[in-house]
Amino acid sequence: MIANTPVTLFHYTDLLAIFVIFSAWIISGLIIENPPSRRPSVSVLMAAYRREWMVQYVTRQPRIFDAQIVANLRQGTAFFASASMVAIGGGLALIGNADMLRGVARDFTQTADPVIVLEIKIFVMLIFAANAFLKFVWSHRLFGYCSVLMAAVPNDPEDPVAYARSAKAGEINITAARGYNRGLRSVYFGIAMAAWLAGPYALMISAIFTLAIVLRREFASQSRAVLLDPTDGDVHTGN
Repeated sequence: MIANTPVTLFHYTDLLAIFVIFSAWIISGLIIENPPSRRPSVSVLMAAYRREWMVQYVTRQPRIFDAQIVANLRQGTAFFASASMVAIGGGLALIGNADMLRGVARDFTQTADPVIVLEIKIFVMLIFAANAFLKFVWSHRLFGYCSVLMAAVPNDPEDPVAYARSAKAGEINITAARGYNRGLRSVYFGIAMAAWLAGPYALMISAIFTLAIVLRREFASQSRAVLLDPTDGDVHTGN
């Protein structure tokens, strides 16, 4: 007789649901960061504007405005990193008191999962929260690197290293923004993971719905249409 293991306590639909949400999470990142050249994502369009920002930065006097922008970007990453830590702490507390969720799950599914099943579901949610935390912390640090590089850009636009250093700052800024966006996607799909408490089919629907929202914002949103408006001149996306 084969003893039950945590994996055997799940139905095959649960495993399918996990595959769906992780696939949606990974695929969304690949599509957004590597879109077709004919249809750039908002992230790619904003990367082009970040490079243009660093070009304009060389000749802007004074540079207080640019410093304020970087400070605001770092504030955003710090806020979400703190929120992710709170989510991780709350998740760990729930793992220690998973019985509290049994009543909630029973209201949705009319059945009560074993405590170990609820603990595993919470743990998977924590994977998204932990990944978000790491991405936000790294993004915060990269924005700090960017501010140092910006401070190293000479005030004289005729200096041969001015535009080279500003270009480096732009690329670090883009890398920081990429980490920030990856952290946000982890938050989106981590929230979607909560639907697993209502069953595997609810999780699959939640994953597909979240994927649709993320892709719509990147490829079919009003903000994207504004960024593509050609009235202010061409900004090359680099794709």
